Amino acid sequence: MQEIYSIVILTIKICFLSTLISSLISIPFGISLGMGEKKTTKMFVNAFTGLPPVIAGVVVYLLFSNDGVFGKLSWLYTEKVIIIAQVLIVIPIITANIYPSIENMKKEYLLTCKGLRISKFRMNLQLIVENKFQIISAIISGFGRSISEVGAVMIVGGNIRYKTRVLTSAIVLENNKGNYEMSIKLGIILMIISFAVSFSAMIFSRRDYDKNKKNRSENKR
Repeated sequence: MQEIYSIVILTIKICFLSTLISSLISIPFGISLGMGEKKTTKMFVNAFTGLPPVIAGVVVYLLFSNDGVFGKLSWLYTEKVIIIAQVLIVIPIITANIYPSIENMKKEYLLTCKGLRISKFRMNLQLIVENKFQIISAIISGFGRSISEVGAVMIVGGNIRYKTRVLTSAIVLENNKGNYEMSIKLGIILMIISFAVSFSAMIFSRRDYDKNKKNRSENKR
């Protein structure tokens, strides 16, 4: 039972940190894309949402291996390198879920800000407030993506017991060992967390939809 607790806690810790770092990058990036006309960049962001996690894992592995650019850091097969791999996977997910919402309100919002002579910093801050439900939903979706990842995690983490073994890699290992009872237990825990995350994202998406619908009806009046 102690091992299960260790796996669950490590999984949540790694996914929380990777999602937090990804959010700090993705929120300003998503706002910038939504307010701009960078169609090519948007196309690449959308394309990278479908990036095979194994590719991200291989890239990070090559960068942090002994012969890699960052090999001297000795981060391979540690939590840090798993977080880096997950950040590469999660950033496009969060960004792609944020910028369309910003894009939809861009014209009216810019006119209002120019009329009120609001600074760019305050404008971006208000954008976050106005789109908080969509942003929270995007962050939750990113967390869901990171917690379900297995390919990249096994490549860069090595699936080391009590160090880099997370729920998905532990399920694969136990299944390969024929320990189906343990595999099922871990699978149920992963499903519960995934369902909770998906349900939370659905609630925030619904709130964002209801808010936009209310705003549209008020504007018509």
